[in-house]
Amino acid sequence: MSLTILGIESSCDDTSAAVIADEYLLSNVMASQEVHRQYGGVIPELASRAHQQNILPVVSQALKLAQKSMKDIDAIAFTRGPGLLGSLLVGTSFAKGLSISSGKPIIEINHLQGHILSHFIKVNGRDNRSPKFPFLCLLVSGGHTQIVRVDDYLKFEIMGHTIDDAVGEAFDKCAKLMNLGYPGGPVIDKLAKEGDCDKFRFSKPQIPELNYSFSGIKTSLLYFVRDRIRENPNFIEENKADLCASFQKDLIDILMKKLLLAVKQTGIRDIAIAGGVSANSGLRNRIESEGEKRGWNTFLPEFRFTTDNAAMIAITGYYKYQNGLFAPLDIAPVSRAAEYGD
Repeated sequence: MSLTILGIESSCDDTSAAVIADEYLLSNVMASQEVHRQYGGVIPELASRAHQQNILPVVSQALKLAQKSMKDIDAIAFTRGPGLLGSLLVGTSFAKGLSISSGKPIIEINHLQGHILSHFIKVNGRDNRSPKFPFLCLLVSGGHTQIVRVDDYLKFEIMGHTIDDAVGEAFDKCAKLMNLGYPGGPVIDKLAKEGDCDKFRFSKPQIPELNYSFSGIKTSLLYFVRDRIRENPNFIEENKADLCASFQKDLIDILMKKLLLAVKQTGIRDIAIAGGVSANSGLRNRIESEGEKRGWNTFLPEFRFTTDNAAMIAITGYYKYQNGLFAPLDIAPVSRAAEYGD
């Protein structure tokens, strides 16, 4: 049966809509919000207002580019959570209204599940290589850091997670400390390419099993820089690239240590990464080099699918539709979503 899904994503500060037909991407439109740069982070109230302005033209453009109308759509998939509640409310309310006006069912999507399943988005003219089940996914973003075992499109097991801060937050705090602007992750990645990754070392956490912690290494960086500035007020400016390279290498070392342990425990050889931090070139290179050395099949998402995008919501909706997993019209968004598959 041929299926065409409209996806809507509004979990944070990007408004996005996409159309997928039988796993193939027809359109993926996004409106970003530049207003948050001047504040050094996302302001929830401003984000929700911008979503209200952007969502109708973004959805309209996605349908136009896909050469589809609502009568061609089989279901509307939308991000229920996790995310900023005000932003989620805009996307959820719009999806409900569109459902009522068009008679199409709605499908609620876990945002994190969408990131993982972005590996199954097919694009015409591309190889469309995807992991085989079971595979391990290192999910890394500004709000989450997890190692997930994926046994099927809708069957997930979180094997490890951060007990405090996410790795993306550690990148952002490092950037803020050095006044690199927002978002800081891409700036750190760029500067790290020019620096010596072995110049400085920071304290790494000793967390049991497959869980992560990034609060300690952030504090280590803070105290290290504070002490050096007392000796040399220009320390950050004179060592910016080396600081970025060293801090990024330590974060990647922490991520990889637990991923290697998960591979050892499970014996799984298909390894994927997903989420905003999966765009980091240092992490991508490290995953690929470890894969070549250890005989893994590694899977890196396209850069456009690393950010919050509606294509990943639509593809997840595609698989949920096949299992008859529709949502009622009285469903409410949640800032912290339940475990995958619940």
